[in-house]
Amino acid sequence: MMHVFRQLINRYFSDEEAVVLAMILALTLVVIYWLGQVLAPIIAAVIIAYIISPLVDRLVRWKVPYMLAVIIVFLLLVSVILFLMFMLFPLVFRQVSNLVSEAPNIYRSVVGLIERLPESFPEIVSPDIVDQWMSYVNSSQMGEKVAGWTGQLFQLSLSTLPSIFSLSIYLLIVPILVFFMLKDRAHLWDQFIDLLPRRRNLLNKIGIEMNQQIANYVRGKVIEIFIVGGVTFVVFTILGIKYSALLSLLVGLSVLIPYIGAIVVTIPIALIGLFQWGPEAQLAYLLLFYMIIQFLDGNVLVPLLFSEAVNLHPTSIIIAVLLFGGIWGFWGVFFAIPLATFFKAIYNAWPKHPLDKDSTAVS
Repeated sequence: MMHVFRQLINRYFSDEEAVVLAMILALTLVVIYWLGQVLAPIIAAVIIAYIISPLVDRLVRWKVPYMLAVIIVFLLLVSVILFLMFMLFPLVFRQVSNLVSEAPNIYRSVVGLIERLPESFPEIVSPDIVDQWMSYVNSSQMGEKVAGWTGQLFQLSLSTLPSIFSLSIYLLIVPILVFFMLKDRAHLWDQFIDLLPRRRNLLNKIGIEMNQQIANYVRGKVIEIFIVGGVTFVVFTILGIKYSALLSLLVGLSVLIPYIGAIVVTIPIALIGLFQWGPEAQLAYLLLFYMIIQFLDGNVLVPLLFSEAVNLHPTSIIIAVLLFGGIWGFWGVFFAIPLATFFKAIYNAWPKHPLDKDSTAVS
């Protein structure tokens, strides 16, 4: 047993840089696990500064003084935060409240449509199947659960007041941290480099690959969320569907989950359209425009934003979304692909044992 363990150590940790990298990763995970909540504003500020720093560089290339470029980008960030706080979030919350209060009516409407399916499609749906569906719905007491959502939402709004207070503090601290990180970026980066080992060829290799792929991905996803969500809101508002802001937010966030998000969000859009208009032409127009938005997003917007594709297999992407989403919730879903790319970069850059290299050359 010890012989096998020794072989594994020699195979994967024979290089000094591999040992240093493993220690850095282990220390980082321990710090995040124990101090994650305390360091959350700092981590958020680092990520935001990393995302918007190319805007500063672009302004500098346009002959704008660096400090003025930082101020312009910072004011743009503050404007986005104020828009989310005072325009988008209150509108979405009101629509969520209205949707929950109207949920019993939606439930009864859907039940009525199910009961009329044998009359509308006698060749496809039989009365026995509808009876089975209705018996399941009644046994699960879905109607009572839906009717109780309003009270639960009110209790939830009261219980989350402390969290809202904490969020307000973060919204004050994080922009200030972002400003100073952008202002003193070169100095902070030099200090960070001094903390790393002098022999860091492995770290440099991983860092270059990560910066090429993750920088493009994270910035592209943020832009994609705003564009897809904004276009969807305009289209849904013109079509006159209820809860357009809430549905547009869901559509925008759905781009975070490849292959699955768009399909999942289709369900509430179709249900609300069916409840509002019934099986009429407006519902068909709604679904048609939604499909057009998804088509343009996948075939036009994504190729424009993601010039450097993240080279991950679709299976790996889905596993990463499920794994990191289960661990860290929304932020795990948002950073699932960057984290998967990070581990892939570590695997590709990890020093190979001489025996592994020889066997690779022979094969």
